[in-house]
Amino acid sequence: MRRAKGEPHRIHYFHQVDDPYSALLAICLPALTQRYGVELVAHVVGPPSDAVAPDRDRLVAHSRKDAQALAAHHGLGFRDPGVQPSDAALQRATRMLVSAAERGGFVETAGPLSAAMWDSTANSTPGNLAAQEQPEASEDQVTAHLDAANALRRRLGHYLGATLYYAGEWYWGIDRLHHLEQRLQDLGAQRDGIAGFLFAPDADLNASAPLDDSPPIDFYFSFRSPYSAIVAPRVFELGRLAGAPVRLRYVLPMVMRGLPVPREKRMYISLDAAREAHLRHTPFGRLNDPVGRPVERGLSLMPLAERMGRGQAYVLSFMHGVWAEGIDAGSDRGLRRIAERAGLQWDEACAAMRESAWREAAEANRVEMLGLGLWGVPTFRVRDTAVWGQDRLWAVQQALFTPNSASTS
Repeated sequence: MRRAKGEPHRIHYFHQVDDPYSALLAICLPALTQRYGVELVAHVVGPPSDAVAPDRDRLVAHSRKDAQALAAHHGLGFRDPGVQPSDAALQRATRMLVSAAERGGFVETAGPLSAAMWDSTANSTPGNLAAQEQPEASEDQVTAHLDAANALRRRLGHYLGATLYYAGEWYWGIDRLHHLEQRLQDLGAQRDGIAGFLFAPDADLNASAPLDDSPPIDFYFSFRSPYSAIVAPRVFELGRLAGAPVRLRYVLPMVMRGLPVPREKRMYISLDAAREAHLRHTPFGRLNDPVGRPVERGLSLMPLAERMGRGQAYVLSFMHGVWAEGIDAGSDRGLRRIAERAGLQWDEACAAMRESAWREAAEANRVEMLGLGLWGVPTFRVRDTAVWGQDRLWAVQQALFTPNSASTS
């Protein structure tokens, strides 16, 4: 369609002013547009709704700390000031960014302006932001722009800031930028001499490197989480190579804990998980959503599997079954197949399903995870470092091998 209409490679970028991930991505926009022959259309959007950000206070606090760790990992200029920008700073930055988006100067403006806003927050003074001599949109222009941008984001199928949309596919933050770059390179949109990625995917540990007195890795996961499913084999392999025990901290899925997961969020997560699984050569895609009874039946076998020393094997069997083979874990036939290939006896599994000890364990794990300042899975903890997301395994590895690395929890 793009070729038929003679249109350029057009990327829509959705920027949330008070979002540190948006600040990181804004820093990288000039480099992205210099590397590829693209037209970038910027939209300033509001924060996600409560429906897709159910634990907002933890989300906001974690985002700053995680963005700081991500910036340090990639050599970008962002440091968590410990607080969100003031309302006055946000309003002024929003007026400047809307003006820049409307007049086509967003790419050059957004990075420095975002950095100044967060720096002025850190200094508890408006000095850095006040020094920015940028045109400002009127309040009416800001309202109209935000309404239109929020509506466009919703119509195209997303809910977060720091997101890029190109021809039917979404890319969140600098973590997914390499997927967009790969697609543009496959289409021949890169400029002469461009190779590689701005932020290449981090490589997993691939050789034995046993540590003396290795700390354990706490792995908080849900059987309904596709991200938990695709990272499980990787974290187990990391533990094996580093000689670090992986402690299984299973929790109930968010929707079974009273936290909503709207349709647009479910759709993006499934598609993004498939994309990430493909990158890591992890089987994924033939799904049979285990929400409800299948999850409960699956978790009821966890104590048995761990007693038999088959905990990891059972987690992998269950995850592979429901996320790659389409097995119905709510049926006896399906769960039996999952259990027996992990080394469990079916008669013992049937007896285990009548027990309820797993419920207390899952709740204790949930409370423990919340105590880390996190609420979603997969979450990992090593020593005093706690991180959220299958794309943070590099931070788990760093915490294992660099004991004095800064905590992100």
